[in-house]
Amino acid sequence: MANRFVLNETSYHGAGAISEIASEAKGRGFKKAFVCSDPDLIKFGVTKKVFEVLSNAKLDYEVYSDIKPNPTIENVQNGVEAFKKSGADYLVAVGGGSSMDTAKAIGIIINNPEFADVVSLEGVAPTKNKSVPIFAVPTTAGTAAEVTINYVITDASKNRKMVCVDPKDIPVVAFVDPDMMATMPKGLTAATGMDALTHAIEGYITAGAWELSDMFHLKAIEIIARSLRGAVENTPEGRADMALGQYVAGMGFSNVGLGIVHSMAHPLGALYDTPHGVANAIILPTVMEYNAEATGEKYREIARAMGVKNVDDMSQEEYRKAAIDAVKKLSEDVGIPADLKEIVKREDIPFLAQSAYDDACRPGNPKETSVEDITKLYESLI
Repeated sequence: MANRFVLNETSYHGAGAISEIASEAKGRGFKKAFVCSDPDLIKFGVTKKVFEVLSNAKLDYEVYSDIKPNPTIENVQNGVEAFKKSGADYLVAVGGGSSMDTAKAIGIIINNPEFADVVSLEGVAPTKNKSVPIFAVPTTAGTAAEVTINYVITDASKNRKMVCVDPKDIPVVAFVDPDMMATMPKGLTAATGMDALTHAIEGYITAGAWELSDMFHLKAIEIIARSLRGAVENTPEGRADMALGQYVAGMGFSNVGLGIVHSMAHPLGALYDTPHGVANAIILPTVMEYNAEATGEKYREIARAMGVKNVDDMSQEEYRKAAIDAVKKLSEDVGIPADLKEIVKREDIPFLAQSAYDDACRPGNPKETSVEDITKLYESLI
């Protein structure tokens, strides 16, 4: 069986990368941008930097900001109608996963109107046409939505998140500019950074992993482990490294899938609006313990990439524990809560466990699981 790998056509990295938006737009003959960005980024002047690039290049644009932290079907459908009226011919997504996921859904539906209900996009939808071209400008170092073929939309009527997977939605150009991430508060930096680490670790041990994806994931773990603490303290080096590390993780997991850390985190976002990175960070060590027996020698390489010394002298049990402990220590150092006690209500666990089992990320888990297993994992965290 052939292994498929899908990446952006082009990506720009480093301080000032957003200045290339103008040259890419003009070079592709685009006339008007439909800028998707959430209200807070607009309010605090982050999106303004992109507006200035477009204005200085005399490129027309229209702004769409009806985007929630966990974007809903309604956000997407409103965006589709606004895009149709705008006369735009490409999308510019500025923000974290919320803005980029909304833009992906809008872009797909515009060129595949038979999926206008949004619900039919869940899973691997049989779309025929590529999305409206998307330029992606991440403002968080975590989701890597700028380089993935995935997006997540919340069905508010059912309190559940829909994971959509479509190679036709990947942004054509990514502009990974650490200057766009410099205003992230510590808590958001920590949460999105741990989301990126979860992508790297889950992608490395997922059932679909292979040598090419392993290369990206191990390098991402190394970069994130050495730089997240600095990024939380807002050092330029930490910000720049995290911008790269989360992107490298995205290059991998987008092509091989994830596991039950993500499938357990998604219902928490849908039901409680829990920040996705926080949910992942809390759940990750517990699921790593659960999955350890199905990972061969991979935890030794995770421990090594996390900076653990002398892993080659350790037994399998020792290096597996060392890898998990290193993840716990990083999470603790950047201020992530240790459990779900302040988030999950015990009476909701049956719903959460079934939702997690039904989630599109679950089949990628390296260890076969069940609703009962997932129930026990949730219970162990409250």
